[in-house]
Amino acid sequence: MTPNPFIDLNYEPALEELGEDYYDLVAPAEFPQHILRWRNDPLLLKIGLDPKSVTDEHFIQTFGKFEVPRSFLALRYHGYQFGEYNPHLGDGRGFLFGQVRGVDGELYDFGTKGSGRTPYSRTADGRLTLKGGVREVLAAEALHQLGVKTSRCLSVVETGEQLWRGDEPSPTRSCVMVRFSRSHIRFGTFERLYYFQRSDLIKKLLDHAIAVYYPTLASPLAAQSKKGSDCTELYAQFYAELVLRVAELAAQWMTAGFCHAVLNTDNMSITGESFDYGPYAFIPNYNPQFTAAYFDYYGRYSYGNQPEICRLNLEMLQIPLKLVVPQQELETGLAQYDSHYFQTYQQLMMRKLGLEGVPPAVAEALLEQTIYLLKDTQLGYHEFFIRLSEVFDASWREDATQIPNWANAGPSTTWENWRNLYYRQLQSYSPEELSQVATRLRQHNPKTVLLRPVIESVWEAITTEDNWEPFYQLVRELQQSPV
Repeated sequence: MTPNPFIDLNYEPALEELGEDYYDLVAPAEFPQHILRWRNDPLLLKIGLDPKSVTDEHFIQTFGKFEVPRSFLALRYHGYQFGEYNPHLGDGRGFLFGQVRGVDGELYDFGTKGSGRTPYSRTADGRLTLKGGVREVLAAEALHQLGVKTSRCLSVVETGEQLWRGDEPSPTRSCVMVRFSRSHIRFGTFERLYYFQRSDLIKKLLDHAIAVYYPTLASPLAAQSKKGSDCTELYAQFYAELVLRVAELAAQWMTAGFCHAVLNTDNMSITGESFDYGPYAFIPNYNPQFTAAYFDYYGRYSYGNQPEICRLNLEMLQIPLKLVVPQQELETGLAQYDSHYFQTYQQLMMRKLGLEGVPPAVAEALLEQTIYLLKDTQLGYHEFFIRLSEVFDASWREDATQIPNWANAGPSTTWENWRNLYYRQLQSYSPEELSQVATRLRQHNPKTVLLRPVIESVWEAITTEDNWEPFYQLVRELQQSPV
């Protein structure tokens, strides 16, 4: 076999060098079978590898058999799960495989899921169902194409074991998935350190996070360290920047019509990146009460609650950070959340409507009327925008009556109000700018939508016929959308 390019990557022990206060060294499980079901070749380019030089066997050797000279780290963290603090968490079915520098200069993680038991598995088996791996690939690719800052999947290797699960027909197939993300440091990583009252370890982790993931703040950190001064102000700046990133992420989810479903603090990244897709769903219709997880009995993590839950999780993060930063400085950072979320959400929704540079008052009114229209018609959330991109015509600028009622709203005041607002905004554009409206509509409203029936259809082909072509075709469609 040709030399394995994954072995020769320049791995950086950035997190490993923090020391074993943050992780446990673990060994992967041995599996009876190894079949590469998915490889994400575009991600290979991000780390400087030519996909043609990486064989399927290289993937299996590295991310299925783990025949590589690496230290594997099960990360330690706690978290608030459905509002209740859980001190018994940590990587229970995965580990940090390694960290590599991308061609863009950023540091990326390879993190496994389903690679076996760790000290944090408790009574679980440390495995991942094949359906879980398939669903995460699809979620990550769909969100990426919709402009959401998200982790992605590098590979899925089926491992030949039969698993028993209460939420899937069992026995069901197993796999190891490898996640490609900016960081696996979570809000819960800090919460665990607070639990043990280790302000020294919180500072050490903050210094690491700022140096690696907040480069605009890193230079002041170095300067202050040389002077021997504390970094209180810098830590407050880190928190304020994290608040903005999380506000933007929440706005991206809401615009995409995406319900994460399990926004516990251990599922919140300190880079403001979306990751860990379990019972997620894309909403079929605009419904703030839509809940993706069958076990979310009271709708805590419903679609409409996501912005407020993200804000609450940021507020909970203040508890450990207060050991090293005055609370008032943290509150100042958090105070930016609501306005930044709304401004970002408004801007992203205007882009879905094909619009740019809309005056704030007009954008607010048009957003409000668009939501009213979606509620009133109950036309599919994604279908509404896709149909708009299909029927849009420059003639709308000249005559509001040229705008067809594709939403089938009937002669309602809601439709007329929306149409008139949209028409007036189009009037403010030049003929050249109208062509850009059409382009934006196509860019921000891909026709392939990852609704539950679509996912179930590709899984049905896999589970009944072992036919992977519908899955591969769906991924191709998601990756080829024009966003």
